Amino acid sequence: VEMIHSEDINEDNVSRFLGSLNGILVAPGFGSRGIEGKIMTVRYARENQIPFLGICLGMQMACVEFGRNVLHLVDCNSTEFKREAENPVIDMMESQKQIHDLGGTMRLGKYACELKENSLAFQIYQKAVIRERHRHRYEFNSAEYQEAFEAGGMVMSGVNPDTNLVEIIEIPSHPFFIATQFHPEYRSTVEVPHPLFTSFVKAAFDQKRKRKP
Repeated sequence: VEMIHSEDINEDNVSRFLGSLNGILVAPGFGSRGIEGKIMTVRYARENQIPFLGICLGMQMACVEFGRNVLHLVDCNSTEFKREAENPVIDMMESQKQIHDLGGTMRLGKYACELKENSLAFQIYQKAVIRERHRHRYEFNSAEYQEAFEAGGMVMSGVNPDTNLVEIIEIPSHPFFIATQFHPEYRSTVEVPHPLFTSFVKAAFDQKRKRKP
């Protein structure tokens, strides 16, 4: 496992940092530090067919990257980093817009998520409805952008049945590209690892075998 600070990544060195990896995970976080490095990392994984898993902010940056480089949306961003972005594909949840303190005021707890049949998410979980834990304030702006993203090749494979919040995204044309708004690490243990992690590790091993038969 290689720990890489996204703030160290730029267009000149991204292949040096990531080129030897068999899988890439973009982790959760807050604030603007290292964001452009995260976006470059997602792009590298997507374009080079490297297994990718994004968690929370990692999912949000995967959406921004896709909006910028696949859909070519001008000034595509999250309102967490640019409030007046022309294309805010990630925006603050309506229920959070009047709240100014973080911590216990965020969207917390376990929520239901319905999975699309024949999706990678459904294949991983082997069930139609899951329940996962959350800690976030921002979400994919599905009301304005879901149709365009799905037309461009990204599938919103997990959705909260009550709020239509997008919980899981994936790219079917990629060998393994999946990201979640929730936090699978919250219920993963050494003895009972989360299926998203075990599936990601298997995809990384498959990538390694492909590179070195």
